[in-house]
Amino acid sequence: MLSLLPDELTLETAITYIISTLLVVFLTLPIHEFAHGFTAVKLGDNTPRWQGRLTLNPFAHIDYLGSLAILLFGFGWAKPVSVNARNFKNPKIGMAIVAFAGPLSNLLMALISLILYNASVVLLFKTQQEFIVYIIQVFAFLAQINVSLAVFNLIPVPPLDGSRILFAVLPNKYYFQIMRYERYIYFGLLILLFSDVLDKPLYFLQSNVLDFLYNISVIPFKATGIF
Repeated sequence: MLSLLPDELTLETAITYIISTLLVVFLTLPIHEFAHGFTAVKLGDNTPRWQGRLTLNPFAHIDYLGSLAILLFGFGWAKPVSVNARNFKNPKIGMAIVAFAGPLSNLLMALISLILYNASVVLLFKTQQEFIVYIIQVFAFLAQINVSLAVFNLIPVPPLDGSRILFAVLPNKYYFQIMRYERYIYFGLLILLFSDVLDKPLYFLQSNVLDFLYNISVIPFKATGIF
């Protein structure tokens, strides 16, 4: 799940919001799911390949209801990639690595977005073309979106990716006990999200991760003397 809606919608933010959400539907979420599938295949499970998910074609990953929800309500989802952990040499470790691949892809996309953001800022100063402001806003949105998606998915609650990572270090008896209540736990998480209880801790994590990635993104610009 992912929240994209800005607090206030002007014409400019509406344009960048629409472009950003379309990029989420056709780029961010497909790459996230592809990362899961690619990693699973590399670890020995060909289930994603057999199901046609080992592709960057967004239509292989799009959940149309989830995409519509993103456009209308600011949150949504893609079709999850099926993985058979029994095909891994170490099922629990394999699932943890596959799970982490999705959020890692979002962090890499956020870093690329920030690099392009900085490049656009430089271009704006040099050309003074106003339309570049919109490009800057899109890259800023994309960076925030990808960081938000990574942080949210790393919450150690099933069925989020973070739960698979946590389960890699949990004894089996605790793993199976938790999985019995997977739906109830996730429902509880949704209640916390919509009641704004998690807003502050999530914002704290997201802002710190975003700042960290931004500091990395400016390194090449500082090294060349542009900044």
